[in-house]
Amino acid sequence: MALLRDPLLNKGTAFTEQERDSLGLRGLLPAHVLSMEAQAERVLTNLRSLPDDLQKYIVLNALHDRNETLFFRVVCDNIDEIQPLIYTPTVGLACQRFGHIFQRPRGLFIGANDRGKIAELVGNWPYPAKLIVVTDGERILGLGDLGANGMGIPVGKLSLYSACAGIRPEYCLPVTLDVGTNNETLLNDPYYIGLRQKRLSGNAYDEFVDEFITAARKVFPGVLIQFEDFANHSAFRLLHKYRDKICTFNDDIQGTAAVALAGLFSALRVSGGRLIDQKLLFLGAGEAATGIADLVVSAMMAQGASEADALRRNWLVDSRGLVVKDRAGLTQHKLRYAHDHAPIGDFLTAIETLKPTVIIGVAAVGGAFTPEVLKAMGRINQRPIVFALSNPTSKAECSAEEAYRHTEGRALFACGSPYDPVEFDGKTFVPRQGNNSYIFPGIGLGAIASGTRLVTDEMFMAAAHTLAHLVSESDIKQGSLFPALARIREVSAHIAAAVAEVAYKRGLATGQPPKDLNAYIQSQMYDPHY
Repeated sequence: MALLRDPLLNKGTAFTEQERDSLGLRGLLPAHVLSMEAQAERVLTNLRSLPDDLQKYIVLNALHDRNETLFFRVVCDNIDEIQPLIYTPTVGLACQRFGHIFQRPRGLFIGANDRGKIAELVGNWPYPAKLIVVTDGERILGLGDLGANGMGIPVGKLSLYSACAGIRPEYCLPVTLDVGTNNETLLNDPYYIGLRQKRLSGNAYDEFVDEFITAARKVFPGVLIQFEDFANHSAFRLLHKYRDKICTFNDDIQGTAAVALAGLFSALRVSGGRLIDQKLLFLGAGEAATGIADLVVSAMMAQGASEADALRRNWLVDSRGLVVKDRAGLTQHKLRYAHDHAPIGDFLTAIETLKPTVIIGVAAVGGAFTPEVLKAMGRINQRPIVFALSNPTSKAECSAEEAYRHTEGRALFACGSPYDPVEFDGKTFVPRQGNNSYIFPGIGLGAIASGTRLVTDEMFMAAAHTLAHLVSESDIKQGSLFPALARIREVSAHIAAAVAEVAYKRGLATGQPPKDLNAYIQSQMYDPHY
């Protein structure tokens, strides 16, 4: 019975006649033996009959809880269909409703009331974790503070690490640091699963996080820790504090940057321009915006630009307008991109004034790329580059159809949420999601396979170049700036090899480099079969 209740070992009705005899399962299962293929077909048949995506999320989550091998087989073989159900955009709604749809705990919930005994809690985890995704739930996607309900994000993210890059499920540990929530709706929700208190802050918060980091590294030596969906004021500080000391990265800052830079490289294959000649205007000035800008500046400098010139080609617009040097009270991460310029209060005027070649939306303000904004970009540029990267879909700056229609089909478009192909003026455009899932699974696989001590900016630059290189001419011709999602395991393997190569070259890896790095990476990838 224990075997049937262990999701890592359970095969359900696929246990063979011989296994049923030898493992004491006879009588505990119905008589007919199904193949994995038949089981997967049954899952998909039931899934496709459900009325909405949240119901599909719940069913897939239940499958994940009882049979991980079958779950990952279904995800891997149907990634285009399933990824939006287990991650963005559906996971946003799932987090909002997390307490109401809760069935079974997954991962570790470490509360502010556990201070002083976090190592004991981490030691309760029964598997040898090599990868932790941790959140404090303060900035879940574009939805804000969801507290402990944010656990849906680390769970979903780690599902993609396993499905997209073949990191074994038992190596993956989702963690929520439950430091409370300032969301009054949740505090008054009878089904909210977290601590019913205001958020821990200041030194007490930092000490709590540090106790967790110390405990995780003691219990799981060499573990890769990925920070996820922390608010700006915590994300930058924590990344700066730990990035040169332990194996860690922040996907919202660094992963987003790499996928956006890869998209820019692909777009420039169409427009024929050089990166150092582009001018970027960001709607948003938080983790994603400054993370992308930082990597773009590094890429421009690699192409021969001075740092000052590269910085001057990246501009930010936040809720108060254009970020300029004379504005008082700028936070540290914005100062680097606060240029000498007269204040401008709105995004459209900033476009008309600065004449950018690229606009990137990462502010989670739905509909912010208005028809007027898109038409202005089309007037200024022959091939305007428009990245509406906020998610979930309700927070997208514009839809794919709007981007093409208001630029007469000339936009080079990438999105943060999935969109169907668009028919315009006799041509079919296939917009692809500029989703971090193209980057972070390969980063994680490369880091684990090489045993790197640090995750560096050079690795993210290598990942961006690798991803861009994998975009085919046929992709480009149909308006796709990223490879087909069906190629994600191939993409992740290439990125992992590029990351591991940097680790070996810089002396960060443990052990000697393998003779055939690509073959070694492939050998490390989990393939879900019974």
